[in-house]
Amino acid sequence: MKTLEDYIRVTPDFPKPGIVFRDISTLVADPDGMRLCVSQLAEPYRAAGIDRVAGLEARGFILGAALALELGKGFLPIRKKGKLSGPVIGESYALEYGEAEIEMNDDVLRPGERVLMVDDLLATGGTAEAGINLVERVGAKVVSCAFVVDLLDVGGRARLEGRGMEVFSLLRY
Repeated sequence: MKTLEDYIRVTPDFPKPGIVFRDISTLVADPDGMRLCVSQLAEPYRAAGIDRVAGLEARGFILGAALALELGKGFLPIRKKGKLSGPVIGESYALEYGEAEIEMNDDVLRPGERVLMVDDLLATGGTAEAGINLVERVGAKVVSCAFVVDLLDVGGRARLEGRGMEVFSLLRY
């Protein structure tokens, strides 16, 4: 029987020398791998009182939408700037070389709703933290962040836990 890790493609020296890239494309391309991943991601949240699942662009959309269906909850996409119609709010965050901005519709969440933030990979935690900030600005609360892969030595987990956030990951490297 295959484990979740068996479905992850490992590419050394990508996108630059010394980096080991963990790619979930092979995971989501396989129905058994995708089913296993979503089931394992859902397990800690089945009775957690989650109102909505938020997915961070782009792979967080794939996982978040499937997870929302599995949990019987609505899905909230958090997208790159300029991709959403309607009323939006944005949050800038630092990248390795510059800055980026993500947005969400500001009329989807209600104050007090409990949100599960989902993405494929936790590295520095900058994107997840920006997503948390957006959710909190409309009065909702991110109760946990869930990832398939957590790159422990990059510092994202410590960053999110440092602000009191629960962090869950299926694989840690």
